[in-house]
Amino acid sequence: GNRTVTRKCGAFCGYKSKVWIRGQFRNHKGFLQSTRALNLTTNFTYLEKTSTDDSTRMRPFPSSNALEAVLFDVDGTLCDSDPLHYLAFRDMLQEVGFQGGVPINEEFFSKNISGKHNDDIGTMLFPDWDESKCKKFLDDKEALFRRMAAQHLKPVNGLHKLCKWIESHGLRRAAVTNAPRENAELMISIVGLSEFFELVIVGSECEQAKPFPDPYLKALEHFKIPANRAFALEDSPAGLKAAVAAGLAVLGVTTRNPGQALLEA
Repeated sequence: GNRTVTRKCGAFCGYKSKVWIRGQFRNHKGFLQSTRALNLTTNFTYLEKTSTDDSTRMRPFPSSNALEAVLFDVDGTLCDSDPLHYLAFRDMLQEVGFQGGVPINEEFFSKNISGKHNDDIGTMLFPDWDESKCKKFLDDKEALFRRMAAQHLKPVNGLHKLCKWIESHGLRRAAVTNAPRENAELMISIVGLSEFFELVIVGSECEQAKPFPDPYLKALEHFKIPANRAFALEDSPAGLKAAVAAGLAVLGVTTRNPGQALLEA
């Protein structure tokens, strides 16, 4: 059901959030026509947050006539890719004897890997490995993921209807992701959105990847619009932190992470 909550969130000060968690992009009719009627949409966690900057006010969700752009995460937002990433990491980590050869579980994956940039993942998993060895492991993992994605990846339910609504309203679109570019472009192609996005922003091509705001700030700079004329769709705590730090309103997509985990990001 609908509820209003207040939380303190890491580096961010208190905020009020309205939460709706249901299906996946179904019932999109009227999406954003009324910014206070987001229960017309589904599978969204509606978040309004402020940064620690005292000059930053509570940012309301953009009204439909002020909205100019929509910024999408890729993994877990356009497609439910986390299960494939989990399987790839589980099998490869077991092969190299991580945790004494005991396979990682989904809880470990969700807490330590999901949504994070490979550089941060490598540092966490292999603090004693040299950079070249770590990079090769992660490159091999991504190649395995791409092979699996080519066979098994599907768009999130209702994604294309949502995208048609966004396109019909003349909104500009960008994909903003921590995935390697080769992965991101493959996933976007698989879900049939190669022509939908004006640009694809990749965390490794920015000064800092998510959870820092740089990728989202780069997208806003490209569109030449302020943050209050756009919103982001995110499924991971790291991505949500990045969008909030960029000053964006966020719709949290609960593909794998529960709404409470996004609220507490």
